[in-house]
Amino acid sequence: MLLAGLTVLVVGASHLAKPTYLIKTLHDELTERGAQVHSVRVCGVLPSDWLKKTSSRCGGAERVEGEPIVLSMASAAQTVPFATLLETQKPDVVVIVMGDNLANYKVSSFSRTDVKKEVLSLTTVLASKAIRCVWVVPAWGEDNKLAGKTLKRTQEIAAFLESQVKPCDYVNSLEMSKPGEWKTTDGQHFFAEGYQAWGAAIANEVELLP
Repeated sequence: MLLAGLTVLVVGASHLAKPTYLIKTLHDELTERGAQVHSVRVCGVLPSDWLKKTSSRCGGAERVEGEPIVLSMASAAQTVPFATLLETQKPDVVVIVMGDNLANYKVSSFSRTDVKKEVLSLTTVLASKAIRCVWVVPAWGEDNKLAGKTLKRTQEIAAFLESQVKPCDYVNSLEMSKPGEWKTTDGQHFFAEGYQAWGAAIANEVELLP
């Protein structure tokens, strides 16, 4: 129970979107390790969208400790300004699950300048408040599916984020499975078994932090 007594805030986008996704599996895994967990996602947003109230294109979800998951439609889903979220939740650790939304899979390349700015939008706030944070980069998906995700681009965004996420600890999801091991619905989002394995692996990494 190394996380006992710690408050953990999990912030993300579509990988926390559904009841079988990380909003269940990661949330449950952290809770079982003793943490008090608040998970919140707004689908389709970038990190900088958390600096202000931003409406979602595809809905939201929230879960507080052992309470049921609360889903919201796109018309009602909004981000909470990150500074406000940190002030009200007072987390000991923030876990950020955003990386696929930075990779721009359906175009030929992603802008490293834009990704750097997006990451800085959150890490600057966290550094100013001296809050411990963890940035989880994308896991392997599958090539040539609806999401446009490819193994090559996944490697590229994961490698670039490693140099950008400080002061957050870098969690490399690519080491948690083999390419294609976790099957997907669209190339990017996993079936329940994949999210179960990913959630447990992320929780293990958080638990190992000094």
